[in-house]
Amino acid sequence: MELFFSVGEPSGDQHAAHLIQELKSRSPGVKCTGFGGTEMEAAGCQTLFRLTDLAVMGFLRVVPMLLKFYRLMKQAEAYFEKHKPDAVVLVDFPGFNWWIARKAKAAGIPVFYYLPPQLWAWMPWRIKRVQKFVDHVLSGLEFETDWYRQHGVDAEFVGHPFFDEVADHPLDESFVTQWTDRLIKTVAVLPGSRGHEVTKNFPIMVEVMQRLSAEHSDVRFLVACYREKQKEFCEAQLEQSGTKLPVEFFVGKTSEIIEVADCAFMVSGSVSLEMLARETPAVVFYRLGRPEYLLARMLVTCKYMTIPNLMVDRAMFPEFHSTGNPSKLIGQLTEELQAWLGDSENLASVQAELKSLKSTVAKTGATARTAEAILSRLGDAKQAKHAA
Repeated sequence: MELFFSVGEPSGDQHAAHLIQELKSRSPGVKCTGFGGTEMEAAGCQTLFRLTDLAVMGFLRVVPMLLKFYRLMKQAEAYFEKHKPDAVVLVDFPGFNWWIARKAKAAGIPVFYYLPPQLWAWMPWRIKRVQKFVDHVLSGLEFETDWYRQHGVDAEFVGHPFFDEVADHPLDESFVTQWTDRLIKTVAVLPGSRGHEVTKNFPIMVEVMQRLSAEHSDVRFLVACYREKQKEFCEAQLEQSGTKLPVEFFVGKTSEIIEVADCAFMVSGSVSLEMLARETPAVVFYRLGRPEYLLARMLVTCKYMTIPNLMVDRAMFPEFHSTGNPSKLIGQLTEELQAWLGDSENLASVQAELKSLKSTVAKTGATARTAEAILSRLGDAKQAKHAA
């Protein structure tokens, strides 16, 4: 059996890698190929191209890369015609993956969409593409599963794999012990995983840290960087600000920093789910260019505050999108964080709400359920084919 994966985000690379490991443990002969990242390669997937290297956000950033995406789509089309994999498994990256789904269906190959796009919140008319090109949706949310079913899509609730990964991820206990201090409030600072996110957003984070530090002498900041190069950029930005702040920078310690933090402020991303799993309130923001901001205002249809793949009460994850002059955004972020840092009872109340939400949402076992769903559906399809 051969499965072709198409995965375009670093978080998706992680989810797909765990799924590949689970599939291979259940069916040792399964072959996994496709587009993905380094974690999928380590799990035994033969990647034809590291699609995660092209991870971008925003229409204007995609345009210069359209020719590259077109060539990758044609490469997938040729692979489908020559090798006829048993199924295609898509994870995130809908702008590109719609085309992979289209080519797979044209080749008569069943398509699974694992952790599908949030159509209920963003351009819902794309449901027509799912109806036409996707055979099975494997959803991380119960309400999302219901939404897809109501629109005539074969959807199954499997849960979100992020909670499996948090449960399985061993923390560096020496780090946790070192940076746990009940006399000092710790704020986690997460500037994003993409290079352009960090360069656009971290200067704003420096401004917020300056304001908070001026008001709270008992606060320190731990910055969780995704790559060493991004850490170097952040350190240089802080140095250029000319302000000495109680800030420490780390690479590869995101989970530990979230664990020890009293609260956080972060660039919007899937790590919000780990905030929930570790019961850490966070202020979420994202900077957009003006054309992207106006487009988002027109196309977003969900009236709730959202973190990736989850709708939550705004009080737990205040979320702000901004363009142009950042002064208003800096004030909003500072105000929200000060409301927690300056009022221990308020912060404890929000942490308690997160704990309650976690108990109902953060269920483990998603990766195993997803592997079982894929293998059983493909097995049923083969049996039906032989019977015919």
